[in-house]
Amino acid sequence: MKAFVAGATGETGRRIVQQLVARNIPVRALVRNLDSARAILPNTAELVQGDVLQPSSLEAAIADSTVVLCATGAKPGFDPTAPYKVDYEGTKNLVDVSKAKGIEHFVLVSSVGASQFFHPLNLFWLILVWKKQAEEYIQKSGLTYTIVRPGGLKNEDNADKIELYSPDTLSLSGSIPRTKVAEICVEALFQPAARNKIVEAIAKPEAPEKNLADLFAGVA
Repeated sequence: MKAFVAGATGETGRRIVQQLVARNIPVRALVRNLDSARAILPNTAELVQGDVLQPSSLEAAIADSTVVLCATGAKPGFDPTAPYKVDYEGTKNLVDVSKAKGIEHFVLVSSVGASQFFHPLNLFWLILVWKKQAEEYIQKSGLTYTIVRPGGLKNEDNADKIELYSPDTLSLSGSIPRTKVAEICVEALFQPAARNKIVEAIAKPEAPEKNLADLFAGVA
């Protein structure tokens, strides 16, 4: 297995890279700025320059990778086209190149509420609408996929236990550390029960202790 990570310098993406490196999985990390990425990512990760909005850069960047993990996301701002470009067009470009290269498994970090048009997050230029469109594009692509929809993201890890749910179960309640989201994404590559599923994820202190294999198996 060789992993390609898009959005590798983001708060979730960098944790995905760290998890992969910790498991001795070779990593190619897609970055736009090599100098800033070197200060953020483990030195054992191979840094490749490119942009999901430039499809011509992706084929060479993915190279001989066998799995793709996508943790890109538009940042809040004043550009009304950002969610469309980053969360939909960028993901679509990555899916198209992944399919052409025969990628074995595509993992996408999406968001709880992706199917809910009247969710407050859509006040940010319909960001969940475009995340949902990206999800549907992956589902129709023919690629083996896992779509992870985390609840509210926390930068600090904690001792709470992960809970996974079927799609469209959660709404505004619940949060999860980004480290645990990264753990879910990486473990999905190894679990047959994670294939071709959308899972919603939060963490709770009172949740029962379960391994991710059982948690994936429990999601319809």
